[in-house]
Amino acid sequence: MSKTIFITGASKGFGKLWAEAFLKRGDRVIATARKISDLDDLIATYGDLVFPFQLDVNNRSEVFKTVKEAANATGNIDVLINNAGFGLFGTTEETTEEQARAQMETNFFGSLWVAQAILPVFRKQKNGHIIQISSFLGLTTLPMLGLYNASKFAVEGLIETISSEVAHLGIKTTLIEPNGFSTDWSGASAVQTPSTITDYDPVRNAFEAAGSNPDNWGIPAATVQPILDIVDMTQPPKRLLFGKVAYHTIHEFLNQRLQEVGEWKTVSLAAHGH
Repeated sequence: MSKTIFITGASKGFGKLWAEAFLKRGDRVIATARKISDLDDLIATYGDLVFPFQLDVNNRSEVFKTVKEAANATGNIDVLINNAGFGLFGTTEETTEEQARAQMETNFFGSLWVAQAILPVFRKQKNGHIIQISSFLGLTTLPMLGLYNASKFAVEGLIETISSEVAHLGIKTTLIEPNGFSTDWSGASAVQTPSTITDYDPVRNAFEAAGSNPDNWGIPAATVQPILDIVDMTQPPKRLLFGKVAYHTIHEFLNQRLQEVGEWKTVSLAAHGH
């Protein structure tokens, strides 16, 4: 049975790849992009299955207007894939105020506005599925990505909370937590902070060396079947890591955290006071 999928950031990267996959199998896709002309190729290929909208997720009123128009045009929305976002690379100290605010505006507040706008639709339907694209860096951190890490930590807390608030209404949530993939996230879509403080050169060099290893980057096409499967699941996971780097990193990180929690159990319990 075909579904109606609302995808933000559908003009490139995961958004476009997944939009095409849904369209190929006959689903309807509400595709949004900052420039609606970037969706022309999808429209040319898939015609009436595509519902194109120009959308800047940073603009809250525009988000609410677009979601309302999309719901009216399609009659229902089954799934939201909240995908819009970008990477900000550089040290935390060298990040400008403008860059820090822009990172949080798009990655966190943009996700919040879209979730807030879709929830009335899902509540009325008594069903719906929010799939939020996060990152394994919403669970742990890497240097040189401080504000990006922070934005994804915030997104994780947001979606976990929404999940606890809407489960009784038949609404599901899934956090997708990829490692790096060979999309333009680290290329054309990326923003770079100034890099003038030489004290950070060893950190920069180590980060660049890790990034130059092709084995650390996932193949985007490999995510297509998993995202199709998640959309079709009756009981989808609340969070799912995408990629072997994400899996192994988080598995080790959580084991280490549990060990540390256990080591400080006595102090933690004593701090309660009774």
